[in-house]
Amino acid sequence: MTDNPKLALIAGPTASGKSALAIALAERTGGTVINADSAQVYRDLRILSARPPAEDEASVPHRLFGYIDGAESCSAARWAADARAEIAAAHAAGSLPILVGGTGLYIRTLLDGIAPVPAIDPTIREAVRALPVAEARAALTREDPGAARRLAPADTTRVARALEVVRSTGRTLAQWQAAREGGIADRVTLTPLILLPDREWLFARCDARLAAMFDEGGIEEVRALLARTDIPNDAPVRRAIGVPEIAAMLAGKIDRDEALDRARLSTRQYAKRQYTWFRNQPPADWPRETRTPSADLLDYFSFAG
Repeated sequence: MTDNPKLALIAGPTASGKSALAIALAERTGGTVINADSAQVYRDLRILSARPPAEDEASVPHRLFGYIDGAESCSAARWAADARAEIAAAHAAGSLPILVGGTGLYIRTLLDGIAPVPAIDPTIREAVRALPVAEARAALTREDPGAARRLAPADTTRVARALEVVRSTGRTLAQWQAAREGGIADRVTLTPLILLPDREWLFARCDARLAAMFDEGGIEEVRALLARTDIPNDAPVRRAIGVPEIAAMLAGKIDRDEALDRARLSTRQYAKRQYTWFRNQPPADWPRETRTPSADLLDYFSFAG
């Protein structure tokens, strides 16, 4: 143990029961719930991002939920800076900060810092992104063989990113990542818990939640979002799960049932990716809990009393 201030973390895939557990922990400890989900930062998507209902947000302090307008884009670096400020404010107030969310990149950026990669030369970026997949892969094998070995051939986005970094900066992405800065892991006493409940249980919750979203305002939420002319078509908020599917329905391209089926499929695929990430990527000594979420899981947090 150290004298560093405490930080709780409840992470895992969508619909795994994180929010309810975080609220229960906050009620027991006088804590502050801090969002670590990339979709829940946008105020335009309370329903489709599965943000806690207004009454839950009012029951204990909630921070970084719905605080960014959909016309803006939230990067991991921006969120991490905001999270550092909210964690410091909670500590100053004598409140336990409780991070809750499923965006692994956000969590890793906050704890481990971010690689200070300079801005990529636009000409290089354009040239790299125009390369056929096979050519980009072959070029990466020559110019950054380490990245080529690590990355799956089908991961075209990361292959292009690694190639443009080495061409624009003269250093590999791994070299930049070794010089991460801004992380808080060594300044807090972290108590993490990863929720990895049974997959079929998780997928059933995802399906039921999507149906409720469609019935309880999700469609109207997308209609209002589409009516905003100041939000670019490629803005993150327009790409959130449920938005493209409902947009296609509102345009008359598909019916409601197909929109719901597509959104359910997208959610399941996203949950699978999150499940795999949280099972394999965080440190091995972070507890992985496979039981169905319940108040008993608060026992992981010794300071919960």
